[in-house]
Amino acid sequence: MDLNQFRTFRVATCDLNGQMRGKRLPISDYDTVDQGAIKLPLSALNLDIWGSDIKNSPLVFETGDADGILLPTDRGPVPMPWLDVATFFVPMWTYEVDRTPFAGDPRHALARVLDRYATRGWQVVAATELEFYLVDDSQENLNPPINPQSGRPLVGRAYMSLRQLDSFDAYFSELYDACEHMGIDAQTAISEAGLGQFEVNLTHSEAMRAADDTWLFKSLVRGLARKHGMAATFMAKPFANEAGNGMHVHFSVLNEEGNNIFDNGGADGTVMLRHAVAGCLEAMAASTLVFAPHGNSYERLVPNTHAPTGASWAYENRTSALRIPESHPEARRIEHRVAGGDINPYLVLSVILGAALAGIEDEMLPPEPITGNAYDLDLPQLAPTWQEAIDTFESDPLIARILPQALIENLCLTKQQELSLLVDIDVSEHWKSYLETV
Repeated sequence: MDLNQFRTFRVATCDLNGQMRGKRLPISDYDTVDQGAIKLPLSALNLDIWGSDIKNSPLVFETGDADGILLPTDRGPVPMPWLDVATFFVPMWTYEVDRTPFAGDPRHALARVLDRYATRGWQVVAATELEFYLVDDSQENLNPPINPQSGRPLVGRAYMSLRQLDSFDAYFSELYDACEHMGIDAQTAISEAGLGQFEVNLTHSEAMRAADDTWLFKSLVRGLARKHGMAATFMAKPFANEAGNGMHVHFSVLNEEGNNIFDNGGADGTVMLRHAVAGCLEAMAASTLVFAPHGNSYERLVPNTHAPTGASWAYENRTSALRIPESHPEARRIEHRVAGGDINPYLVLSVILGAALAGIEDEMLPPEPITGNAYDLDLPQLAPTWQEAIDTFESDPLIARILPQALIENLCLTKQQELSLLVDIDVSEHWKSYLETV
């Protein structure tokens, strides 16, 4: 990289809400990036959705609001195409000053899970499908976006419509160009069921790379929307009468020989697949807080809206929480369909993959796969409210097996504070808190 073309660059780590927390630095400081010279209060990873400290957090007054150090991930610098002035971004993760991983860093949580796979000689391959809305937030109420071709607001839903995609071609063309420059392999884009809603699928890759790509992609989508006179949001339910935003996760596991451990040459998959399914089902209710981390998230989790509310699995059935897609046997995989678009990708992949591995380790077996409409069945349910999700997540032994205790405590403190503050904000104003923060 020719550094002479830049005056500044950015560094940031991922906080518990998936937001970038970091600094803008002069280019003269670039040589210090990997030396541990860039510091950040550990409490910066444990802020509420409005960016405030968490009351009673052990990371603030109890420890003197101590610094950690930022060190670069293996992703390396990436451009920031949504900014007008050329610059670049260095993804970082957080360490204690003695260079031990900071337990409250969600990327370290995922690394810890993936290390457990690696001890078996296994590698997880994963991909995400991200839904988002393009919107007009220039008025007091949130509105559908202005059609760039007609100059009028969108008025009709256009599921799988090429016409709708073509109306926003300038945006999506720049989005794909930017993905290429950032090293994000974006695949299919579709017009989704909601008014102004779209979905972009990211390619299958090593699981940490998939999480990194998802984190970067969300910032890119939002940043480029502003360049095109719109806003983009991954809110789980930005409009009460429109479809919610989900983020589906596909994953498979390769052994030392590079063979898929879920592949038995047929459509049903191996016993390992069933163990992994059983683990995901076992952890699903307790993981609700990770899949639905915000007050608005629970507006999406209602029956008959393509957002799973019960723990089930099936072959080629999109009403189930876990779907085994029809595919060539070598590509046999699990699709986890619960998470909203408003999530932290590192935490989502941590709990999904950690639960799957627990299922394999304990040789758990799932119930029989469902058929028909999952919403018509009597199934174990996800946590129905934000408070119940916090309480269940905090005390669940399987979650404690997957995530560091410090991260569990920090996330629960964060969510408890957000819950207590959000009740004083009118529901019609919630979008102002969440529009571009999730």
